[in-house]
Amino acid sequence: MTSFWTIAKREVLGFCVLPIAYVVLTVWLLYFGLVFYLLADFYTMAPGAGGGAGLMTAFFGGTTLFYLPLLVFAPVLTMRLLAEEKSSGTLECLMTAPVGEWSIALGKYVAALIFWMGLWLPTLLYFWLLEGYGNDVIDVGTLVATYAGVLAVGLLYMAIGLLMSAISQSQIGAALLTFLVLGSLFLIGLRAYGAQTEGERAFYEYLGVWSQMSTFAKGIIDTRYLVFDLSGALVALYATTQVLQAQRSQA
Repeated sequence: MTSFWTIAKREVLGFCVLPIAYVVLTVWLLYFGLVFYLLADFYTMAPGAGGGAGLMTAFFGGTTLFYLPLLVFAPVLTMRLLAEEKSSGTLECLMTAPVGEWSIALGKYVAALIFWMGLWLPTLLYFWLLEGYGNDVIDVGTLVATYAGVLAVGLLYMAIGLLMSAISQSQIGAALLTFLVLGSLFLIGLRAYGAQTEGERAFYEYLGVWSQMSTFAKGIIDTRYLVFDLSGALVALYATTQVLQAQRSQA
């Protein structure tokens, strides 16, 4: 347990001193700030569209403007977790140390989740702005459900990114593989809109992040999506430990 927290803290502190961390945060805030402005302008011109509640539902998953940057930022956050250790030669030292594969994987994973939620934390300001200046009362249940959905997506995305970083020899390769996997999942979910039967539509919606975030942003915590995200994360984490175990045997 001590080694797990040590690795997690090292990753968090290491990321905080990297220039790319501040570049990512700045681009993230500028992008979603612009998205919020555009949606606020639209909902101001369309009074019957649902007010502040409708605006935030649209902001957290109602348009493609929400999902496309996730396919870019998630790979950027996770690409260095293990691939950088390989390129710098520090992974061999880590593999020969008395640290278990699960401690390494979980330490890196928790650090990635902290990065992920840290990016979303400033978006709480938008709820405050709507309640303070838009005369809208934000439902606490909807707020909790929305960020529960964001966390659930992060659980899956960060685990996939960690696995791709484990099997890649470079950070660029890890980022590309993560982008391909997450992009494929996103496209599979979109097939729900062209499904021929109700069962087929439900299946693709279950796999799609669009349907998941749209549901959570309405204040509905659907446990089916939580099970999917947690199961996918556990499978990816287990696969990561197996990759690390194979690499340790070669060290």
